[in-house]
Amino acid sequence: MRIIFIGCVEFSFLALKKTLSLHEAEVVGVITRTRSSFHSDFHSLQPLAVSRGIPCFDAENYNNKQLVDRIKRLGADIIYCFGWSQLLSADVLHACPIGAIGFHPAELPKNRGRHPIIWALALGLPKTASTFFWMDAGADLGDILDQKPVRISNKDDAGSLYRKIALVALRQIEGLTPRLAHGTVKRVPQEGFRANSWRKRSKEDGCIDWRMSGRSVYNLVRALTRPYPGAYCIYKGREYPVWKSKAELFHEKNVEPGKVLESKRGKILVKCGEGAVRLLEHGFKISPKKGEYL
Repeated sequence: MRIIFIGCVEFSFLALKKTLSLHEAEVVGVITRTRSSFHSDFHSLQPLAVSRGIPCFDAENYNNKQLVDRIKRLGADIIYCFGWSQLLSADVLHACPIGAIGFHPAELPKNRGRHPIIWALALGLPKTASTFFWMDAGADLGDILDQKPVRISNKDDAGSLYRKIALVALRQIEGLTPRLAHGTVKRVPQEGFRANSWRKRSKEDGCIDWRMSGRSVYNLVRALTRPYPGAYCIYKGREYPVWKSKAELFHEKNVEPGKVLESKRGKILVKCGEGAVRLLEHGFKISPKKGEYL
């Protein structure tokens, strides 16, 4: 099966390596980006493609018609599009006889849309999923090919959940590819009445509001930790990132949210709307003192 592979993030790189190892797969072209200021986990596929002698195209240098022409000239049967935030045009989606396969790290039809790993953690969900689907003109709307659940532990953060989902997805690619090549994949239509869509997050979504519960602050911090930009708090008019935290019990009701309860050896305990949170890894060069406010 002749494949055009599209992607530009770390998972794209892992998925391309897996696809290249499969007997039923022949990657005949790669579409990627050579630079990006948008993706925190950006990873150009150009070096890998070039090292394997695969034609590679930077999407920034081609218009839609040119990309369609190149896909057709390469005689591809199918498109694998894993880790690409822009919607593909109808012309690109229909450029291959089998169609185009997309990937979404969420439990479709629930949780369509943007930043699925971040939102799943920030909202404290107990599980998510790794989902492959047929791509169509909408975002994450097509029939489901394969979906596997992924449990989210209380200790997971953005990095660990990213790796968990990637491991599951790579096994799915290994199983899906021969079924696609032999035409034995079943399609399961998404049930629209169960669907919701997550919005694009803004920088302000990462600002810690100490009126939230300690658990909610913990969820926000673990959702935005590396490889993402990090949650942050304000101290003396400046922003400081918080990379790791721990929710703790605190029962005193007469202490205002944002007050530093303890500051020892770089670990800072802060009162929240309910409970408290201990900042374990952060960007403070000089830690706030006990009794100060964030």
